[in-house]
Amino acid sequence: MPARRTKTVVLLALMILCGAAGDVLLSKGMKEIGAVEDWSPAALAATYVRVFTHGTVWLGIACLIGFFVCYLLVLTWADFSYVLPASSLSYALVALLGWLVLGETVTMLRWCGVGLICMGVGLVGITPHSTTEQV
Repeated sequence: MPARRTKTVVLLALMILCGAAGDVLLSKGMKEIGAVEDWSPAALAATYVRVFTHGTVWLGIACLIGFFVCYLLVLTWADFSYVLPASSLSYALVALLGWLVLGETVTMLRWCGVGLICMGVGLVGITPHSTTEQV
């Protein structure tokens, strides 16, 4: 069981890092591309091309694929009711990266919300990662 607990913690950490990095990279890439102002089919097609030829967007997609692979793997042995709340720590990392990397203003109320999420993750983290019998 200790080896499985270690695997769970490592994959959850990778999920958190990949998910947060992917979200921030997608946001950065889309801000670099700019707002969609013209909704005509030709303008949307041009935006589509800009989005899917932008390196930062592809890095974000790669990170989110990494998140998804880790998520699939950890769900093969850990309870969903453990994995999803524990992975919510990525919200704290997204707020921090939004502030550091994207230069966003994160209000005190948002930081309080992030703190509540972290406390919830801490409560989930002290429970067993699997309470169901493995088949």
